[in-house]
Amino acid sequence: MIIGEQLQQCRQQQNLTQAAIAVKLNVSRQAISNWENSRSYLDIERSIHLAD
Repeated sequence: MIIGEQLQQCRQQQNLTQAAIAVKLNVSRQAISNWENSRSYLDIERSIHLAD
């Protein structure tokens, strides 16, 4: 499974929107969408915050 698919699956399991995750990570909703669709990848700092 691609990391973007994992991100989307985990987000949906927790009933969170892309906008809610974006606010928590201090990025745009479009950034979350790009990560989930493998158009771009999150950096290590955001990965750590996301894991928390």
